[in-house]
Amino acid sequence: MRKLSLPLLASILCFTAACTPRDFLTRRLAADLIAGSDAFRSPQLFWLRTGTVSNKDYLSPEYLVLERHGWITGSGTPCPSDIGPAPCWDVSLTPNGVNIFRDLIPADAVPAQYFSVQAAKRDLLEVTGISKNDPNAEVDFRWKWTPLNAIGSALYNESVEYDSTVGFRHYDDGWRLTEGSTPKIDQGMDDALKNAQPVQ
Repeated sequence: MRKLSLPLLASILCFTAACTPRDFLTRRLAADLIAGSDAFRSPQLFWLRTGTVSNKDYLSPEYLVLERHGWITGSGTPCPSDIGPAPCWDVSLTPNGVNIFRDLIPADAVPAQYFSVQAAKRDLLEVTGISKNDPNAEVDFRWKWTPLNAIGSALYNESVEYDSTVGFRHYDDGWRLTEGSTPKIDQGMDDALKNAQPVQ
């Protein structure tokens, strides 16, 4: 009598136990679940405030980049009671800045002095490792920011890659991303992305 091959035997056992493709945490499944998660797919928003801003905001790296590109300008102005400490700055878009931001600002936000633009999105590069301890697992993955427009190109370096670790848990319907907020095994996608480390 011929011996059954291991893959065939595994397939038969899985079929009789009503397994689904989500019962096996492969790199492909992990990548699909990571890339499809709401947290991973949410775009990176850049918030710009014009009008009177604090010195801290005006000297932030993002504002300095916009000023260096000639998209915003600021002049000294007295601080109102709700903004401080002094000095304060009156920030406005330059003509070049208006051209850059015009198509990125929703029509209903045009008169506002505080608005956001979608600057970049995350791209999953690869799943770099899976560590299982049933019913839990940790998945290491690498990703990067991809700019969506000139603002994103100015603020996010496309060549910088990040390493993150997210927790998975095996349920009756297969593997799912965890929603926890503690490090490692229960680390949800939001925390995994916040705790991302640039690749050295």
